[in-house]
Amino acid sequence: MRRPIVLVPACHRQLGSHAYHTVQDKYLHAVVVAAGCMPLVLPALGKDADLDAALQIADGVLLTGSASNVDARLYGQDIAFPELPQDPARDATTMPLIHAALARQLPLLAICRGFQEVNVALGGSLHQAVHAVPGMLDHRENINDTLGRQYAPAHRVRLTPGALLSRILGGKSEMMVNSLHGQGLDRLADGLLVEALADDGLVEAYAVAGVTGFALGVQWHPEWQVEENPQAMRIFEAFGQACRAHQQDNK
Repeated sequence: MRRPIVLVPACHRQLGSHAYHTVQDKYLHAVVVAAGCMPLVLPALGKDADLDAALQIADGVLLTGSASNVDARLYGQDIAFPELPQDPARDATTMPLIHAALARQLPLLAICRGFQEVNVALGGSLHQAVHAVPGMLDHRENINDTLGRQYAPAHRVRLTPGALLSRILGGKSEMMVNSLHGQGLDRLADGLLVEALADDGLVEAYAVAGVTGFALGVQWHPEWQVEENPQAMRIFEAFGQACRAHQQDNK
């Protein structure tokens, strides 16, 4: 039997004189070694993307993190920090992809920017600078640190008892996570169920209500050195199992 196919939408980046569609290797690696699936990179083609063609062969969708921010105009705000990177091609690809994937009940795992994308796609909003919100922690990494230190556990999250993420992690009530984001969830979209909160009250994980399979988003980065992190392995293994179940149900 073939491995389940997981669509991984690309970022659109200018590298030197040319534009590229890019996905960091750590996400593809986690799909292969932890989820046991075959990643398929979806170019950030926006309105020119044939999502139906891609979704007909897909068994799951992984939305990755990125250095770029979701366009604030998509949730009714002006862009507060226009000097920070944007990716309109990715936004134009992932927003309809999220709706199409959920309508098809495809397993969905959303990480960092992807976590924020789902919230925006379903009608929620973001803090454009979490650290500037009174009472909130600074969730950003120190860009001068080594990667190992940037991705090290940074703060605690408290898991919703009996919810999807807690069940995946064997009933855990809390865990330490890394933290590499300036933006974060403000108004939680209707239809999203809180799975984990940081100590400052920021939503760090959610599940999508009404999905019979797997639809989970996390603000942190479980893909980082996934094989060395048992909790991250469990998240990707559960995602992979859901993709295999979808593949079996649609043979």
